[in-house]
Amino acid sequence: MSSKILITGAAGYIGGSLTADFLSDKHPSISKDQIIAAVRSKGQVDTLAKLGIPVLQLDLADEKAVAESILLHNVYVIIHTTSAIDPTAALNLITALGKQNKASGKKTYFVHTSGLSAFYEGTGWPAGQFKDTDAVFETEKQLMHSFPIRNTDISVIEHAAKQGVTNFVVVPSLVYGEGTGEWNRLSVVLPVYVQASLRNKTVYRFPENTKVSAVHISDLTALYGRIIDKVLRDETLPCDKEGYYFALAHDLFLGEVLDRMALALKSRGLIAEPGTRVYPNDHAAAESLGVPEQFVQTLWNSGDNIVADVPFKIGWRPAWSKERFFANINDEIDAVLEHGKAKSSLIDSLFKAA
Repeated sequence: MSSKILITGAAGYIGGSLTADFLSDKHPSISKDQIIAAVRSKGQVDTLAKLGIPVLQLDLADEKAVAESILLHNVYVIIHTTSAIDPTAALNLITALGKQNKASGKKTYFVHTSGLSAFYEGTGWPAGQFKDTDAVFETEKQLMHSFPIRNTDISVIEHAAKQGVTNFVVVPSLVYGEGTGEWNRLSVVLPVYVQASLRNKTVYRFPENTKVSAVHISDLTALYGRIIDKVLRDETLPCDKEGYYFALAHDLFLGEVLDRMALALKSRGLIAEPGTRVYPNDHAAAESLGVPEQFVQTLWNSGDNIVADVPFKIGWRPAWSKERFFANINDEIDAVLEHGKAKSSLIDSLFKAA
């Protein structure tokens, strides 16, 4: 199958790492001449040009431009890694794949990147354990208007069905590790904690020792790779309403993470004391972290109760564990010291949403 694979957000943390992963020799079914990258700015185009693949500066909000580009470049598979808060870009991409489908008669595929916050009790998801083989779609549809990422998920799945596009939803958990892309190599949650700790010369944490699901960036890209490999081989795998892929490799307790981070920072002379202090309230946390107050609990102090089986059933085998994370916690500090602030639009989008 010589269909082109478009990766949106290819200058981002996930999209950039995914592009690098697909250009490596890890996936025999994926060849370099299949990969096309989509980015937002001319500077990003110039930076990614060294990869030797087509790099498109594409306004994903422009439905006509998106459709023309998809048809012109013979794209049949799209991996969408930009913001999951606004569904506009995803819907335009799916519409374009629908046109490709009708024009060629060939199957088209859309892989949407969601966010685990859609499945937090704090954002309205039902309390208690929830398996990915339970009624995820039906439950999310009932709750779609109470949280923007849920609205995007449902809009994507239903629009894909109308357009005849096979759809998958990948749900990253707390992603850590230095990325491998050309533009942005930092994730958001842990680097924001590190940056705040360096500014304050103290590590702050929330009173709760919240349990969260987590995944290393290399394991996350491996999950995308597993899905695309099966698509290219025309193998059957869960899709559409049953196509939720929760990237949950292991759990972490945020209080323990920050306690360990404090010890690591103190041992390097980067903060004044080896212990942690507690945020007095959400306003203080928002000021310290540099994020909108209304998203502090959702993104920096919330966990899920999802049990993921589907990724493992298709052969996903994460290489990183909780023990390996803690053994390499200095990697998170090193990445921030090397790269500074993440070149991510997520924080900006949170302020716009606020």
